Amino acid sequence: MIYLGSDHAGFELKERIKEFLKRENYEFEDMGAYIYDENDDYPDYALKVCKKVLNNREKGILFCGTGQGMDIAANKVFGILAAVCWNEETARNANKLNVDIITLSGRLTEPRMAEKIIKIWLNPMDIDDRHIRRIKKVKDIEREFFNPKMI
Repeated sequence: MIYLGSDHAGFELKERIKEFLKRENYEFEDMGAYIYDENDDYPDYALKVCKKVLNNREKGILFCGTGQGMDIAANKVFGILAAVCWNEETARNANKLNVDIITLSGRLTEPRMAEKIIKIWLNPMDIDDRHIRRIKKVKDIEREFFNPKMI
C-alpha cells in the first residue's frame, strides 16, 4: 500500500500519479487533498500520510510545490524517514536509504519523471552495510532528541 498526500501545489501531480499507479497495479490510498484549495496547508496532509505509514508499515508519497515543505514536515514525525526526489539518482538514493516517504515537487517535476522516480524507489534493492550504519546513526539522533513530554 502506498499512501498519497498533497497540498494545492502538488494536487495536479498527485492526481496524475494516481492514474499511473492504477496502470501499474500499485495499491494506494489518497489521504487528501481531495479538491484543489489554494488555502490548504501541507503539514496537514504530511501528518495524515505519516500516521498511516507508521501504523501500517507501508510507504508514502507526498506532493507540494517544491517537495521541501512536505519533506520537512514528514521528517518531524518520530520514526519517519523522508527524502525529496527530483531525478532518477535521488530516487536510487532514497531506495538505498530505505526511506518511508518520498516527496515530489508539483511545480518542478514533470509527470514522466515522477513516474520514473516512483518506479526506482519502489524497486527492491540491496542496502549495503554503510547505508545501514548511517541510517542507524540518524535514528540514534532522532531517539536522543525525542521528548515525549513535547507531544
